[in-house]
Amino acid sequence: MDNYCSKGAVFTFNGIDADGTVTKGGYSSYIVVHERYCFTIPNDLPLALAAPLLCAGISVYSPMIRHKMNQPGKSLGVIGLGGLGHLAVKFGKAFGLSVTVFSTSISKKDEALNKLGADNFVISSDKEQMKAMTNSLNFIIDLASGDHPIDQYMPLLKTSGSFVLVGAPSEIKVNPISLIMGMKTICGSMVGGTKETQDMLDFCATQKIYPDIEIIPIEYINEALERMIKGDVKYRFVIDIENSLKRNKGI
Repeated sequence: MDNYCSKGAVFTFNGIDADGTVTKGGYSSYIVVHERYCFTIPNDLPLALAAPLLCAGISVYSPMIRHKMNQPGKSLGVIGLGGLGHLAVKFGKAFGLSVTVFSTSISKKDEALNKLGADNFVISSDKEQMKAMTNSLNFIIDLASGDHPIDQYMPLLKTSGSFVLVGAPSEIKVNPISLIMGMKTICGSMVGGTKETQDMLDFCATQKIYPDIEIIPIEYINEALERMIKGDVKYRFVIDIENSLKRNKGI
């Protein structure tokens, strides 16, 4: 788990490398990294589809594997249906789980159930719908980045259930009794290590688990950023660097 190294994780883009040099970002025409941080992209996994897996994908896959959310027949709750959430649904179904999506937006119901294949959809602000889910889930993975109450989800977990926080709200409040009485666990997770990232890529290629993306030329960056701010993307933009460079060089 090199991403949790006590001496600090090595970020191979947008940061300072171990030798003190500045590492480049995703807008680069090329970057140089140590071979340890390179991955083999399976032949049947298109590069554009592999790109979001290296961040959003592993951020979901890592905690799901670590907390044994790959046991067929178990039940999973997914909070937030965005770039990470839609992959959590896809992983959950591939693992044989019963998947329930929690959202504050009814507009995401059709997407969750009919396109992504979730088994259930719950409006988290609806007290009756939430109450109906009491003691029904083995796992909950929270992928919502904005502030939201998590205490309301504790009664939904079965005994010894796990709540994994991947999103980053400014604070969380939980009644300790809701944890003590059911041996429930709350923990956090941040991206994943190099070995499990390769495992994830191989798994996605075999199971044909692909993120939903929109490929854009580099000239469209500003518009894409504006759309991201408005939440107008399903679910990841991927910049076509190769063809953008060819056009700019007149090739």
